[in-house]
Amino acid sequence: MSAATRTTDFLDALAADVERVREITNRRFRPLTDDQLNRGPGPGKWSVGQCLEHLNIVGGLYLPVISRKVKAAKERGSAPADTVAHGFFGRKMTEAMRAPATEKPIKSPQQYAPSGSRLPRTVIEVFSRQLDELSNLIEQARRVNANAVRIPNPIIPLLIPRLTDVLELLVEHIKRHIGQAERVLDSREL
Repeated sequence: MSAATRTTDFLDALAADVERVREITNRRFRPLTDDQLNRGPGPGKWSVGQCLEHLNIVGGLYLPVISRKVKAAKERGSAPADTVAHGFFGRKMTEAMRAPATEKPIKSPQQYAPSGSRLPRTVIEVFSRQLDELSNLIEQARRVNANAVRIPNPIIPLLIPRLTDVLELLVEHIKRHIGQAERVLDSREL
């Protein structure tokens, strides 16, 4: 059995991952032209813009709910837990997201797929704002018992994982699609 993870260490690691994604976004995606942003690697494959649009859709579903739930926990006087607790389903969903996309592709439900093949550059700005919001929520999670806050899953409403699991899942989801977007760019540079 592994030692318990300290909440501060867990949230520090998530915050560092978000900062790495912000750096990649600024270095690799902001300089892209409209054509580069929208050029996919092939039929049925997402462009960089579509990867970011998908993340914006998912973030638009999760981030407001997390914000409301954390605010309510603060108002109830929730105090931070020393260690992180993970739920069974939250852990399984995160493990699935960590599997390399090349080994275990995960099909996005249609309602979370990108809206089109020609996306405006604002897709990058929206994504950047969502990274800011996620960073802020990770900071706010330090002031509540993130193990006790439950966040409804928008895909399977009967699943209500812990905030710890949802934050980790969101960060892993972002990393997965940022890696996908980078592979799109790298395939074009060959």
